[in-house]
Amino acid sequence: MNTAKLLDGKAVSAAILATIGRELENSTPSRYPGLAFVLVGNNAASQTYVQMKQRRASKIGFYCEDIRLDQNVSTQNIILEIDRLNKDPRIDGIIVQQPLPLQIDLNAILKAVDPKKDIDGFNPVNLGKLACSDHSGFIPCTPKGIATLLKHYNISLEGREVVIIGRSLIVGKSLALLLCQKAPGLNATVTLAHSKTKNLSDLTRRADVVVAAVGYPKLITAEMVKPGAVVIDVGLTKGDNNQIEGDVDFESVADVASYITPMPGGIGPMTIAMLISNTYEAYKCNCTS
Repeated sequence: MNTAKLLDGKAVSAAILATIGRELENSTPSRYPGLAFVLVGNNAASQTYVQMKQRRASKIGFYCEDIRLDQNVSTQNIILEIDRLNKDPRIDGIIVQQPLPLQIDLNAILKAVDPKKDIDGFNPVNLGKLACSDHSGFIPCTPKGIATLLKHYNISLEGREVVIIGRSLIVGKSLALLLCQKAPGLNATVTLAHSKTKNLSDLTRRADVVVAAVGYPKLITAEMVKPGAVVIDVGLTKGDNNQIEGDVDFESVADVASYITPMPGGIGPMTIAMLISNTYEAYKCNCTS
C-alpha cells in the first residue's frame, strides 16, 4: 500500500489558472494578455504540448497567436519572426517550442526573444538574473512550477539536501540555481547529478528531496530513496501502447517517500500554469508601463 502523499500539480495548477481567469473577468482591460507560440516542424509531441498550452490560455481569456514554420527553416528566418513578435504590442509572452531542428542555432534563438517577453526564462538576461537572485526576471517554468508546488504543500527546503538528476537548461541547471537561493522556503543544499555521475544511488539515498529529470523510465527505485524523502518526477517518456512513464518507479517509491508527484498530473500541469502566470505578469507590467 502506497504511503506517500501526492503532490497534486493538476489541482494546484487549476487553482492558479482559475485565479488569473477571475482577475481578468473582474477587470475591464483595453486588451487581454497575448501569448505567441512558435512551432518549427512536425514534431507530434511538440504539437500536442502547444495545443495544451494554447487551450488552457485561451480558456481564461488570453489572446493566442500560433506560428507554424517549416522543418527546414533557417535560424535567421525564425529570428525575423521573433523580432516581429517582440515589436507586436498585442503579445506579452513568446514561447519557442523545443526541441528545434538540428540546423537551428538554439542560443541565437534564445537571445533573440525580448527578455521582457521571454516567459520561458531562457534568454541569457533572465538566466543571469536568476543566478544573481534578481527577482525582476522570469524564472524558467518547470523549476518555478516545482518550487510553487512545494510551497503550496508547505514543504520547506531550508537546510535540506536536494539531489537533481539531469543537467538540462530547461530543468536541472535552472532548478539548482533557484533552490539554493537565499530566500524563504529555499536555501537548499543542491547536488546536480547527470549521466556521468558515479554511484548515483549513494547521492539519492542521502537526499531529503530527489528530483528526476532525465527521461529514463523508472530510473529511481525504492532502494535509491531515503525513507521519508520528497520525490519529484519530471522526466517523461512514452512506453508501449503510448503509455506515459516517468523517471520514478511510482509504485515502489511511493511506499518509502513522504511526498511524491504523480506522472502524469504532477509537474507537467505546473509548468503550463507557470507559462501562463509569467505571461500574465508580463502583461501587467506592459499595461502599467
